[in-house]
Amino acid sequence: MLKYVIRRLLVMIPVLLGVTVLITLLINLSPGDPARAALGAQADAQAVANLRQEIGLDQPVYIRYIEWVAGVLQGDLGTSIVTGEPVNQMIMERLPATLELSIVAIAITFVIALPLGVISAVRQYTWMDTGSMVFAIFWLSMPSFWLGLILILLFSVELGITPISGRSGTIFTVEWLSYLALPAFAIGARRAGLLTRLTRSSMLEIINEEYIRTAKGKGIGGRAVIYTHAMKNAMIPIATLVGLQIPMVLSGSVIIEYVFSWPGIGRLLVDSVSRRDYPVVQGIVLVYAVIVLFANLIVDIAYTQFDPRVTYD
Repeated sequence: MLKYVIRRLLVMIPVLLGVTVLITLLINLSPGDPARAALGAQADAQAVANLRQEIGLDQPVYIRYIEWVAGVLQGDLGTSIVTGEPVNQMIMERLPATLELSIVAIAITFVIALPLGVISAVRQYTWMDTGSMVFAIFWLSMPSFWLGLILILLFSVELGITPISGRSGTIFTVEWLSYLALPAFAIGARRAGLLTRLTRSSMLEIINEEYIRTAKGKGIGGRAVIYTHAMKNAMIPIATLVGLQIPMVLSGSVIIEYVFSWPGIGRLLVDSVSRRDYPVVQGIVLVYAVIVLFANLIVDIAYTQFDPRVTYD
């Protein structure tokens, strides 16, 4: 296992380099001048030229990239062109909010999808099965940003149950949850639609296996068979999907954070792109890539807990 983890960590290095090269090329090929965006449209040409020279925009792209990578290796993600703040500090201030939102959204996905998927498989072709699949298709086809706007209109504007936007309160308090509930549900509900369908299909395949019929024939209770035998084996493809869903949750949080004015790195990314704040964009994309890679590594390791036959040499 240790050798496998080390190999995976080594493989992450070229992947991260590829991600940084790609985002560097994209942001430098995009229209707009960061110096002009920082100083404003009324700034004279000389001031813009001076700022470009000061922040190194007069140098070739590959030189700027090499200098940025050298800084990253020393733990320095650069300095914001717009605010002059260290990118490390800007990200660390907002990263907890994004992690809170993403973790709660994934938890909502599990809480909704796993029971519905299991019930749908066990009660195949009944009204429960039909209702679960209608639910799954409905949420899967609904864009998260549109759902977020509907939730704001219903629960915040009309009913006044939750705040419209922002983040406040100490973690795990009622106030904190009131701000977090809507954006987390907007992200988690759509992911739950896909996971419900996969859980159903995975459970249907497992409960028709010979060993499940044998367990039932020995007199083992139906719930024990489902949750002790079938569920554990069905978790392999579900865990795979969860690993694939993590980047989708993070990308979904970018829009949802903007819709709900949630002060995470997703909202910071949108603002930085609009302001052509290249160092901040590069730093946030790098952080997202690291989170996704480590999350997928954890999912791969989790396979060994669901199926002892899965080993890594």
